[in-house]
Order: sequence, then C-alpha cells, then structure tokens
Amino acid sequence: MSSVVIPKPVPDARMRVFLFHHAGGSHLLYRDWVPHFPADWEICLVEAPGRGRLSHLDPLDDVAAIVSFLLPDIRQLLDKPFVLFGHSMGAMIAYELTHRLLAAGLPLPSWLGLSARAAPRPDGGLDVRNRHLMPADALRRSIADMGGTPWSVLSDPDWWAFLEPLLRADLKAVETWRPRPGTPVLPVPLSVFGGEHDVVVRPERLLAWQERTEYFRGMHVFDGDHFYFKGRLPDFVDRIVADVGVFSVR
Repeated sequence: MSSVVIPKPVPDARMRVFLFHHAGGSHLLYRDWVPHFPADWEICLVEAPGRGRLSHLDPLDDVAAIVSFLLPDIRQLLDKPFVLFGHSMGAMIAYELTHRLLAAGLPLPSWLGLSARAAPRPDGGLDVRNRHLMPADALRRSIADMGGTPWSVLSDPDWWAFLEPLLRADLKAVETWRPRPGTPVLPVPLSVFGGEHDVVVRPERLLAWQERTEYFRGMHVFDGDHFYFKGRLPDFVDRIVADVGVFSVR
C-alpha cells in the first residue's frame, strides 16, 4: 500500500503538493486542507509507517529510515512541478527528503515550507529533555502542552496504549536526528511558519533556517501554539499558495 494518499486526483495537475505530518500524527492532519488549494493542484498526503493505512507496520525511529521508506512512492510522482510542506516532524522529513533528492540528482521541489520545527544544529539543540525517554505521565503532559491532542485522548488507556509507542518512535527520530557534516545549503526557495506561543520552538530558531537555503523567503509567525493553523485554515492555505506562486519559478 502506498505511503502517499491522494484524496482528489487531478490528472492534468499544474502543481503537486506533498504534505508531511507531525510526530504522533497521520495524513488525517491535512484532510481538511485539500479543498482550500487551487483546483488544478494535486494534494498528496504522506503517511509514515505505524499509523493510518500503514498501521500494520512498525513505526520507524530514524528520520533517514523514514525518508528511505517514503522515497520510492514519492519518486513516482515527481513528473510534475511539486512543492513540499512539513509540520513539526514533517518539516524535518521534508528537509531531509529534499537533500536526498539533491544527492540523487532527482527533481527538486519548487518551494519548501517548514512549520514549527527549529533549524537543525550539530548538537541538536531542540529540547532540554528528550521527550521520547520521559515517563508516561510526563510525556502525556508534554504532548498536551503542545495543543494538538485533547487530554481526553491522552488519558484514555486504550488510546494511550496505541499512541505511546508511536509517539516515542517519532520523538526519538526527531530528537536524535543531526545534520550530516558537510550538508550543503539547499538551492531551493524556503519559507518557515510557526506559532508565537509554541512551547516547542521559538521564532528565533525558526529564523535560523535562513542559513540552510540559498533562497530564504521569509518567516510567517501566527498567534497560536504548536498547531497555530487551527481555526485559520483557509487563510493559512492561502498564505502557502501565495508563497508558492511567488517563489516557485526559478
């Protein structure tokens, strides 16, 4: 089964958009985004192993391994202009995937959108504590503070039994990933997005992404938490479309 879900195929698509979900999430994060994009854009929702339609597979706890898993399905869809957008863990996967495409001489995205994820540093520098090693109660509180998962879900024993191993694998991937020495600056336009009150990443760490691209196209900070786009979805997708429209032609 493919790791790419295309809710509404567009045979003559002018643009493909690949959307990468957060830690503990699935492609369902983006299901309500699809109708807000232009009708001639094909929206591709990317699913990491261990959830959704791939719940029969074990989750992967390494970013490079996740990219290796996703790449064969994505590679088949690079015959049209395309862009990548990733939220939180998804931002890291989109960034790593772009480097993988560059190294392999494959088509590159016309634009890269990175949301709610600090720019990488050799020492990691993302968290004071490694959340994937936290006791269960502390991990639940940490996830609740991010604003994406209701406490009623996190405190439900059956839901938590499913979520905990998935969250720990995803968070280990995020918290142990480091940029490889000599990683080149990307020749791809890049915009960053975040919430002013995000407990995970400060706006200044978002701004550090400008050092990772030849074409930094700015930072958009919204009033909100780690999931700042909730409640403003039409306007937020319009912001993405505007950035792509301005910056995708190189």
